[in-house]
Amino acid sequence: MKNLLFIISILTISSFSLAQDTIKPGTNQSTDPNIMPLINRIPIQVLEEFSVASDRIYTSYPKEGKSVLIISAEEMKNTPAISINEILVQYAGIDIRQRGPNGVQADVGIRGSTFDQVLVLLNGVRMSDPQTGHHSLNIPVDISAVERIEVIKGAGARVYGQNALAGVINIITKNPDDTFVSIRAVGGDFNLSDFTVVTGFQGKNSKNLISINNSASTGYQFNTDYNITNVFMSSEINLNKRSINKRKDPEDLWKRKLVVMGGFTERKFGANGFYSSPDFRDQYEEIQTSVASAKLSFYKSYKTQYNVSAYWRRNQDEYVFLRFQPEVFRNMHINNTGGVNFNMKNNNKLGQTGFGIDISQVWIQSNNLGNRERKIQTAFLEHKFSLLKNKFTVTPGLQASYFSDFDGVVLPGIDLNYQVTNDINLFGNAGYTYRIPTYTDLYYIGRTNIGNPNLNPEVALSYEAGARYYTKNITLQASYFVREGNNVIDWTRPDATSPWQPNNLIKLNTNGIDVDGQVKISSLIPIGPPLAINLNFGYTYLDQESTVDNGLLSLYALENLKNQFTSGLSFCYAEKVSLSFNYRYSDRVNLDDYSIVDTKLAFDNGKLLVYGEISNLLDQKYKETNLVIMPGRWFRIGVGYTFTKK
Repeated sequence: MKNLLFIISILTISSFSLAQDTIKPGTNQSTDPNIMPLINRIPIQVLEEFSVASDRIYTSYPKEGKSVLIISAEEMKNTPAISINEILVQYAGIDIRQRGPNGVQADVGIRGSTFDQVLVLLNGVRMSDPQTGHHSLNIPVDISAVERIEVIKGAGARVYGQNALAGVINIITKNPDDTFVSIRAVGGDFNLSDFTVVTGFQGKNSKNLISINNSASTGYQFNTDYNITNVFMSSEINLNKRSINKRKDPEDLWKRKLVVMGGFTERKFGANGFYSSPDFRDQYEEIQTSVASAKLSFYKSYKTQYNVSAYWRRNQDEYVFLRFQPEVFRNMHINNTGGVNFNMKNNNKLGQTGFGIDISQVWIQSNNLGNRERKIQTAFLEHKFSLLKNKFTVTPGLQASYFSDFDGVVLPGIDLNYQVTNDINLFGNAGYTYRIPTYTDLYYIGRTNIGNPNLNPEVALSYEAGARYYTKNITLQASYFVREGNNVIDWTRPDATSPWQPNNLIKLNTNGIDVDGQVKISSLIPIGPPLAINLNFGYTYLDQESTVDNGLLSLYALENLKNQFTSGLSFCYAEKVSLSFNYRYSDRVNLDDYSIVDTKLAFDNGKLLVYGEISNLLDQKYKETNLVIMPGRWFRIGVGYTFTKK
């Protein structure tokens, strides 16, 4: 603890010693051409001002030192999907292993990682679960209320902490400028019903969003029925007041903004074959997840921004082995995570500096895992500066973390970006990443699974090199990446009759290539309006080398996608009628490969929305995990209407 406090003190002194004003007098312009006008809105809304979490320093998308994927609201609208899970599965490098349709439950990996090695954020608030990564995607938001999804492929622990071992996914909700009410109803095969109401409205100094959604189906096979309810609200409140020193300098203004958020999701579903074995067809689960946060941001003269926030997340998970005989075997887990953090971003003569402290506590009550708690304290510092006439950008940093039940850790890392031309950038990064075991890893006792309280945290060294081409009509990025994992946690067993148990016995090295691209075809060939044609595509290749002691069988770590190709092609006529096709090919090392085609036809004039969509158009039989058969062809139709007041 003394070591951590010492590190925090050094980080604090260093960060504030760099804080020197670089704003031109009487203007909002920085003297550093790499520093863009900041804090216009939180979170940032346009691609050129991309930042995965608004509490870290700003980096424009072309100059980002990592592989970055941004999924816009327009792309989501053209994708045949009614859940965030179904959106993410359409993009290479993101491995969504669904156990049910339409957002029932899914595990997310990035570049061959396990589901516990990816950090999921909602508007920058951690949604990753200390009980198990199976609950990380319990997001209480309908996709119609999502502005964009930001993905960092690669190590993110230096800034975002543990769980960001392989990547970060940040889901950003809309911040409405208009007053509107949007209603949508969807029906389809297997008695599907989906109903959503989203409203945005303005107060005197506020922007507000409320989203309510319910989705249900009787299921595509025995015991796959579900009922999901999502409720979400957010408000952004301006609290601008003149500085207390009463000078008349127009720059002498404190800008204050309060952002509050709350959400709740309840998911009830038949879990046919979800866990342990596909032979266990009568499993059932009910999950309730709540999240709330409040963040106060304030800045002056566009030089330094401060953020102070508090957050809370609760997850309740009830699982029964036999749906109508819960007395045979039943688990009830309730966990709470609460915390506060402080972040500072500063523009100065030496570049941009970001500093943050987070203090949190986890409580869990469980009839299986016991009653436990954990205290976590973290601090990070990063600084971005430019060389070679601002063409070469360097961002070193480190994070120090203390856990009450594990040793502390310091994670250094660095991002690099070199601007070759106005359109071409080379980038690279390297850093250490870290993950402590979940409570399920440590203490679970089940019919076929037994936890291991002697587990050590996972550690990995990740590095990446790539290139990015960015213009108005074409975006292309490609990279080669390596993740050298030690003490990687996986559930193993010596033979098919023994129970699964997690161990640190696997050394897992992952390397591969990753390509993403977007092309506005109609802007490059003489088609012209009113027809717009857009294409996006991605490809990821993974090669994993592992060492498993004594020939143990592996459950999770060795079921990665070796080859993954995705593409989406959309046609839009007169900005009203659209036709889209989404294709994905998945070659998983432990399962048969498969190809999935989805399509959607829609009419949308800004008020009336009518569409039909078909998922798994070719009726492909496939599994995304080694336990659950996914649905075949599924037809859906939807209608919606938006009432708008400027």
